[in-house]
Amino acid sequence: MSEPRKHQPYVPEHVKMTEFTVRAVLIGIALTLILGAANAYLGLRAGITIAATYPAAVIGMALLRPMRGTILEENICRTAGSIGESVAAGAIFTLPAFVITKAWPSFGLEDAYWKSTSLMLVGSIVGVLFVSLVRRVMVEDPELPFPESVAAAEIHKAGRRGAEAVQFLFYNIGIGGLIFILGKFKAFALEHQFSGIPIGTLGQSRVRLSANDATVAAPAGGYTSFSAPDVSPAYLGVGFIIGPRLASLQFSGGVFAWCVMVPLLMYLLGPHLQSLFPADTPTGTWDQMSAAVWRFIVRPIAVGGMLVGAAFTLFRMRKNLSAGLGRAFAEVRGDAPSTATLGRTEQYMSSKIVLGLIGVMFLLMIALYFYFSQSILAAVVAATVMIVIGFFFATVSGSLVGVIGSSNNPISGLTLSTLIIAALLMVSLGFSGAAGVAVVLGVAAVVCVSSAVAGELLQDFKVGYILGGTPRTIQIVELIAVVIASLLLYFPLWLLNEGDLRAGGPGFGGKSLPAPQAGLMAMLSQGIMGGEMAWPLVVVGMFLGAVLTMCQVKSPMLVAVGMYLPFQTTFAIFCGGITRWIADTIAERRGYNSAQKTRVENAGILTASGLIAGEALVGLVWAALQFKPEWIVDLGNESYAIGFCVLLGLCALMTMLPMSNAGSPDEPAPPQAMM
Repeated sequence: MSEPRKHQPYVPEHVKMTEFTVRAVLIGIALTLILGAANAYLGLRAGITIAATYPAAVIGMALLRPMRGTILEENICRTAGSIGESVAAGAIFTLPAFVITKAWPSFGLEDAYWKSTSLMLVGSIVGVLFVSLVRRVMVEDPELPFPESVAAAEIHKAGRRGAEAVQFLFYNIGIGGLIFILGKFKAFALEHQFSGIPIGTLGQSRVRLSANDATVAAPAGGYTSFSAPDVSPAYLGVGFIIGPRLASLQFSGGVFAWCVMVPLLMYLLGPHLQSLFPADTPTGTWDQMSAAVWRFIVRPIAVGGMLVGAAFTLFRMRKNLSAGLGRAFAEVRGDAPSTATLGRTEQYMSSKIVLGLIGVMFLLMIALYFYFSQSILAAVVAATVMIVIGFFFATVSGSLVGVIGSSNNPISGLTLSTLIIAALLMVSLGFSGAAGVAVVLGVAAVVCVSSAVAGELLQDFKVGYILGGTPRTIQIVELIAVVIASLLLYFPLWLLNEGDLRAGGPGFGGKSLPAPQAGLMAMLSQGIMGGEMAWPLVVVGMFLGAVLTMCQVKSPMLVAVGMYLPFQTTFAIFCGGITRWIADTIAERRGYNSAQKTRVENAGILTASGLIAGEALVGLVWAALQFKPEWIVDLGNESYAIGFCVLLGLCALMTMLPMSNAGSPDEPAPPQAMM
C-alpha cells in the first residue's frame, strides 16, 4: 500500500516570506475590537453571532494589498481580527447571567469590570493553550473538512490566482450580501414558520392554552410548528462545503426534534404542558406552545445527548489526543526533536511554555474562584473542574468547528454541560445561594470563552496549514489579540446595558437586551443550586445519546446539535448539502474527468465561500444600522414565496456556476481547493 501524499501548503515550507508585521497585527487588533463589539450587540439582541473570519479576511486583504502585503501577512491580520468574535461570544453567553441572578449587584465599572475581564482573560488564554496541545493531530485529521477554514483560505488565495478566481469569489460576495440586506429591508421574507401542523387527531380535549385564557376545546392530537429553511447565503454555503453526508446527519436531529418529539409530547401531555413551563412563558397559541416544548423539554434532552456525544467524540479521538499530549510531554522531557530543527510550517510554541502557562492559569483560577466563594476547597475543585472539562470541551469545540464551522458551533450547549457538572459538584460540597451560583457561573464563563476561542484558533490553524503559515506565529498573534480583546470588550457590554438602563429598561434580560443564552444559564444555575433542575430530561438525553452510539451513528454529537439548533438553520444547511450532491451527480453524469471535476470543485468552493463572506460582511453592516434605525429601509414585503424562489436561485447558482468552469478535458488540473 502506498503512503498517503504529504500535504503541500499554498506557500511551500522552504519559501521565506514576510508574515509577522506590526501593521498586520495593529490592523487585526482594530478589527477584533470592532467585529467583537458588533457581535456582542447581535448576541445580546438576537442570541446569535456572525463569524468574523470572513470580514477580517476581506478587510485585511483590502488594506494590506495596496501596501504589497504577502498572503501570509494577510493571514496573520485575519487571525488577529477574527478572535474578538469568539471572546465576545463567550462573554455574552455567560456574563449577563451574573447580573440576572443578582450574583453581581450591577454591571457597573466598580462591580463588574475586573471580574468580567479576569474571566475573559483566563478563559481566552487557556483556550489558546489547550488547543495548542492538539493542533497538529486535529488539523491533519481527514475526517474534519473545516468548511469555514477552507472558505477563508480560498478568500486569501483568490487574490493570488488572477482575475477568474477573484471573479468567482467577489461576484458571490456581492450576491450573498445583496440578498441578505434585501431580506432585512423586507424585499422578501428571510424565514417562514409553518403554523400549527396537526399530526392526526383523536377526539376533543379541554386544554388551557395559557394562564390568562379560558379553557377551550381543542383536538387531542399531535401538533408541531416548524420553520422553512432560512434564506441564508451563509448557511447554504456552509452546507455546500461540508457536503450532503454531514449536513443530513445534522438535519436529522432537527427532524427528530420537531417532527417526532414535539408532536409526540403535545399529544401525550397537551392538557398538562402549561404547568411544565415558567409562569411568564407565552403559550397562547399552538405555535407558542410547540416552541415552548422545544425550548424547555427538547433542548434539555439535546443537552443530555450532547454530554454523551461529547464523551463519545473524545473517546473516538483518544488516539489523536494521546498522540498530541504524548508529543507535548515528550518535548517537556527532552525526548522530542527541538522545534528549531523543524521546518517553518512545523514550528510551534514550546510545550514547556504551554504547560507552564496552563499551570499559571490554574493558580489564577483558584484565586478568582476563592474570591467568589470564600472557600479554598470550592476554589480548588472549581479550578480543577475547569482545567479538566475545559480541555476536553475545547477539543470537542475544535472538532465541531472542523465539521460545521465556528458559525454553527454550539458553544452554549457545551457550556450548559459544564454548568450542570460544576453545579452538581458545588451542591455536593454543600454550597448554595448567591456564592454557589457565582462559582458555577464563573466555571461556565471560563469554559465558554475557552471553548469559543479554541474552536476559532483551531480554525485559524487550519487556514495556516492550508496556506503554509507558521503555527508559532499564529499562536503568538492569538495570545496578543485575546489579551487586548479581554481588556476592552467589557466596555461595549457595559455601554449596551447602561444605555438600556438609562432608557428605563432593565438592562440584561429585558426586551431590548434579552441575552437568551445567558438567561438560560441563569435559570439552570439557580434551578440546580435550588434543587429545581429537570434532571429526567437530561438523563433521557444521555440515554438517547447512548442509543445513537450503539446504533453506530457516525456522530451522535452532530445529531444532538441538530436537535439543539433552530430548525430553520439546520434545514438551510441541509439544502446546501443537497445542492452539493446535485452538483456532484451532474458532474458525474456528464462524464467529467478528474481535471474537470477539480475545476468544478474549486469553483464551487469559491462560490460558497463568497456567499458566506457576503452575508457575514453585510450582517455587520446591519448590526451597525441598528444604532441609526432611521437609515433602515422598510420595503414592506414579507412574502416567503419570493424568498423561497431566491433560495432556489442560490441553489441553482451554486450548481450551475461551477459547471461553467469545467473547461476542456485536455486542460491540466489546478490545485484542489479542499485541503
